[in-house]
Amino acid sequence: MGLSAKDSLQLREALQTAVVKCSERCLYQSARWAAELLDALPEPDLDSHMSEDVSEPTVHPAFAPNPDPAEAALEAHELSRYLLAKSFFDCKEFERCAAVFLPEPLLASLLGTDPADVAPSKGKAKGKARAVPAVSSDYALPELSQKSLFLALYAKIIAGEKHKDEEAEMIMGPQDSGAVVNKQLVVVSRFLARWFAERKADDADYPPSQGFLEYLYGMVLAKEKNDNLALDYLMQSVHLFPWNWGAWQEITNLISRVEQLNKIAPHLPQNIMSFIFHANAAVNLYQQGPDQAASINDLLSIFPTSSFLLTCKALLCYHSKDLFAAEHEFNKVLALHPFRLDALDHYSNILYVLNRRPKLAFLAHLCSNIDKFRPESCVVIGNYYSLLSLHEKAVQYFRRALTLDRSCLSAWTLMGHEYVELKNTHAAIESYRRAVDVNRRDYRAWYGLGQTYEVLEMHAYALWYYKKAAGLRPWDAKMWQAVGSCLQKMGRDRDGIKALKRALLADSYYDTATAAAPSSSFASGVGDRMAQMDPEVLLQIATMYDRLGELDEAKSYMELCLAQEEGINAAAAGADDSTGRAAGGGGLNESMAMHDASPGSDPEAETNDRGTQDNAGTGTGVTFATSKARMWLARYAIQARDYATANRLATELCQDGVEVEEAKALMRQARSGMAEGGASSSVADEQVHHQPRG
Repeated sequence: MGLSAKDSLQLREALQTAVVKCSERCLYQSARWAAELLDALPEPDLDSHMSEDVSEPTVHPAFAPNPDPAEAALEAHELSRYLLAKSFFDCKEFERCAAVFLPEPLLASLLGTDPADVAPSKGKAKGKARAVPAVSSDYALPELSQKSLFLALYAKIIAGEKHKDEEAEMIMGPQDSGAVVNKQLVVVSRFLARWFAERKADDADYPPSQGFLEYLYGMVLAKEKNDNLALDYLMQSVHLFPWNWGAWQEITNLISRVEQLNKIAPHLPQNIMSFIFHANAAVNLYQQGPDQAASINDLLSIFPTSSFLLTCKALLCYHSKDLFAAEHEFNKVLALHPFRLDALDHYSNILYVLNRRPKLAFLAHLCSNIDKFRPESCVVIGNYYSLLSLHEKAVQYFRRALTLDRSCLSAWTLMGHEYVELKNTHAAIESYRRAVDVNRRDYRAWYGLGQTYEVLEMHAYALWYYKKAAGLRPWDAKMWQAVGSCLQKMGRDRDGIKALKRALLADSYYDTATAAAPSSSFASGVGDRMAQMDPEVLLQIATMYDRLGELDEAKSYMELCLAQEEGINAAAAGADDSTGRAAGGGGLNESMAMHDASPGSDPEAETNDRGTQDNAGTGTGVTFATSKARMWLARYAIQARDYATANRLATELCQDGVEVEEAKALMRQARSGMAEGGASSSVADEQVHHQPRG
C-alpha cells in the first residue's frame, strides 16, 4: 500500500485537524493518538512547500472557523465562556467546567427533579444511582454550540468517574463489591436523548451534527450496557467524523466475535481509519495469520515508525505464540519510543514467559524512572517480583495498578495468577471475575477461573469456564487440552478424546501460521525445529482409549507418543492407519502433514527437562510421557507374547531412569518368556529331526 503525494498531503491535513478538534474538546487520548500517527507519517519534500505561493497568509484547515454559519456564530458568542470552561477542565476542576454551561439548577429544571438528586453524593452509600425522572418538556434545552455542549457533558461524566473512584473501597477489600456506579451517566444520557430526539423530529431545523455528541452518547450507552443502541450511535459518529480514535475504540470494545466484526465492516466509512480499526480489532479478537500480518505491514508502509502499529504487530506475534518475534517487535518499539509506556505490560508478560529476568529488571527500572504511578509501570514491576517468586510483593504492585485504574485488565488477571500461587483460591476467583467484568474477551481470565475451580475439584464449574476460554481461542491447544483433561477427570472419556484431538489439530494450526507469517524471527534465534505433537496429549488420549477397552487405538496413540522422541516424521511413520481414522475427518496423519519444517513457537521447546539440546531439532527427547507410553507398550507386548519387543522397551526404560525397578521386572519376565520360547522351539526341532520318514 502506498500513497501519492496528494493523498499524503490530505492525510496529513486530516490528522492535523483531528489533533486540534479533539484537543478543543479535551479528548486528549484521541488527540495524542492522532498526533503520534501524524509524527509517523514521513515528512513531505521541503522543495514542494517552498514552491507554493506564500505571498498571501492562509489559515490552516485545522484552525478554520466552523463551516456551518449557525454553529460558527454560537462558538464566537461563547468563546470567553468556552476558554474558561476548558481552563477548568485542564486544571481537573470538572464540576466547575460543566457548571459554566450547564449549572445544576438548569439541569434540575430540565430533569424535573431536585438539584440534590443529580449532585454528587458526599456519603459512603453504595449501589446504583438514584432513578432520575424523564426530562421535562416544559423547559427548552439551552442554546449552546455543539463544542461547548460536548465539553460540559464530557466534564460531567469525568466528574462522575472521579466521585465513583472516591466512593469505592480498597481494592479487594471486604466492602469492595464493584457495585459503585457513575451517578452522572443517567443525567447525561437523558439530556442527550432529548437533544437527539429534537433533531430527529420531522420539523427540526438544526445545524448538522459534528459527530462528537454521537460518540459521547454511544459511550454512555455502552456503560449502561445498551450495546446495540450504543453501536448505532458510535457508527454514526465515525461516519460524521472518522478521525476520532476514541469512537473506534468504543466500537472495538463492543465487538465480541469475529462474525460481528465482519458484519459491521461493510457499514463503516471506507477510509484509512476503517482499515486501521479493522487491523486493531482483529488483534484484540486474537486473530492471527498471514492476512493480518499483511494488513499491518501495509499500514506500516505508510506510517513506518508508528508506535501504535508496531505494537499491534508485536501483539499479533504474541497472540500467535511467536514469543521471540513478539519480543523482537517490542524491542523495536522501545528503541524508537523509549518513553512510551503503553502496552509495556504485555511486553513484561512475554519477558516473564521467556524467563528474561535481566531484561525484565531493566524494563521495570525504566518504567519506574519514567512514571512509577502509571498502571503499566506497576504491572511491569509486579511481573518482575513474580518472576523472583516474591508473590506478596507482586500482589502489592498489582493492587497499586488497580488503585490507579480499576479497569486495568492485566492487573486483575495477573493478580489472580498470584493468588493461585499463594493458594488463596477465593481471592483468585474474585480477581478473575473482575477481569471478566472489565473485558469478557479476556480468555486468560476465563482459563484462570477454570484452573482455580479445578484445583477445588469442582470439575463441572471448571469445564464451563474452560469452554468459554476455548470459544475465545478456538485454535489454542492449551484451551482444548484443559477441556479434555477436565472431561477425563469427570469420567467422560469419549468427549475428552474429542477435545484432546482438537488440541492436536490446534497445535498444527499455530505451527502452520507461524511458518506462513512473514515477520517470524525464529529462524535467527532458535534454528529450524520440526514441529512436534505434544506427548502429554497423546498419552492422555491413549490412556482414555485404554480405559474404554479399545486397545488397538490405545496402542496406536502410545506408539505415536513414543515416536515424538525422534520427531514428527518418525511419529508419522510409527502411527497405524487406525490412528488417522481415530482422529475423525481427515485424521491425524493429515494434520501431521500440516506441520511444515518451520520454526516452532513454544519457548520451552528449546531445551527439555529430560532431553538434550542436541535432539531439539528432531524430537522432544525422553520425557515422562514417553516413558509412560514405553512402559504401557512393554506390558502390552508381554500380554501379546512379543517378548523381544518387550525386552527392548524394558531395556530402554532402564536407560531412561523412569520406574527402573518395574522396568527390570518386565525385562526379567520378557527374557524368561524368550527363554521358554527358545526351549519350546528346540524340543519341537528335536521331535521333527527324530520323526521316522514315511
